[in-house]
Amino acid sequence: MPDLKNVTDEITRTARDAAYIVVGLGVLGVQRAQVRRQELVKRLGEPRGPVTERLENVRGEITKQVKAVDEAIEQVIDRFEASLEPLEERLPTQARDVVKQVHTRTREAREQLRSLVLGAAA
Repeated sequence: MPDLKNVTDEITRTARDAAYIVVGLGVLGVQRAQVRRQELVKRLGEPRGPVTERLENVRGEITKQVKAVDEAIEQVIDRFEASLEPLEERLPTQARDVVKQVHTRTREAREQLRSLVLGAAA
């Protein structure tokens, strides 16, 4: 009977070792799959990097150009309004008040338009 006990102990140890080996191989397989997944994600992400960077550069350049055009238009409008001031002073009081209201409303509309355009460009 001691031989039978030794044989069963040996079988138990062998089965336990086999289970440890199977679990170890499973862990190694999962780790290897994770490494491959990370490599694949990295490889797939790399081509997007330069494209995204270029798009951001283009967006920044467009924003700068929109702001430059906005500033130029604003200067033209300011000069035009300044040139109309002497004519407005000659108008009767009621007409002058109407012109001031028109200026106020057009400034408000321009500001709304500017905020929309500049917001979309940014």
